[in-house]
Amino acid sequence: EKGIDNDKCCYLMELKNVRRGRVSEYADKYQTSCFDGKNVWDVIREQGIHVDIALPCATENEINAENAAALVKNGCMCVAEGANMPSTPEAVKIYQENKLLYGPGKAANAGGVATSGLEMSQNSLKLSWTREEVDNRLQIIMKSIHKSCLDASEAYGKPGDYVMGANIAGFTKVAKAMLAFGVL
Repeated sequence: EKGIDNDKCCYLMELKNVRRGRVSEYADKYQTSCFDGKNVWDVIREQGIHVDIALPCATENEINAENAAALVKNGCMCVAEGANMPSTPEAVKIYQENKLLYGPGKAANAGGVATSGLEMSQNSLKLSWTREEVDNRLQIIMKSIHKSCLDASEAYGKPGDYVMGANIAGFTKVAKAMLAFGVL
């Protein structure tokens, strides 16, 4: 009900990133619900819980059409995927039909992959970048991905269709790399 403010977000980041604690500790500290062993999207649907932003970050196909419809009904404005394909194709269709802001995993989740690439670059070049340098490079990469998605959607006649743009931009990038390496 009360949502997550900056203090709660900072606590959760410290809990997970530094202490490697369990989310149940957050639930205890802030006297909020914890649904151990349950699909959170099922709980949201079953209990009619209001959601502003959904961040599916666990497994493939964790949000189905039924749960996507419940997110829309419960006020969700944005779904940003932090995993590989956590929404079924039917769920994605519901997001699009209802004009939710939608960040498909291949674009929205690219930051983790990009950061791994930056770490590999540092290691191979025997460099050590500061946190700020890594973040600046990551921001450049993510802005480029965003622009590529929008440009591709526009070039193929569906301006603003982030799903189409991400699919085309991703395919084009892989195809160009394969051509450059003589695979095709």
